Amino acid sequence: MSIDWAALSQVFGVTLGVTVGIVGLFTVGIAGTSRKTVQEGAAAAVAAPGAGARAGAMAAFAVCAMAVAYGIFLIVAG
Repeated sequence: MSIDWAALSQVFGVTLGVTVGIVGLFTVGIAGTSRKTVQEGAAAAVAAPGAGARAGAMAAFAVCAMAVAYGIFLIVAG
């Protein structure tokens, strides 16, 4: 039995890269939809995210959902 170490390391590298990318995109989505605490003098107020941040967050979530759907497709179709 022979192990193709080059192919194994290539699969590991791609898997690690895609995983870090998807988790990073999901983190961007969470940060884009989170409320921000704004300090004004002694009082702290909670501000809703802007329209641009919310649109970027929804786009990040959409890319994450497409990546998950593609992974399920690869598993089911194979």
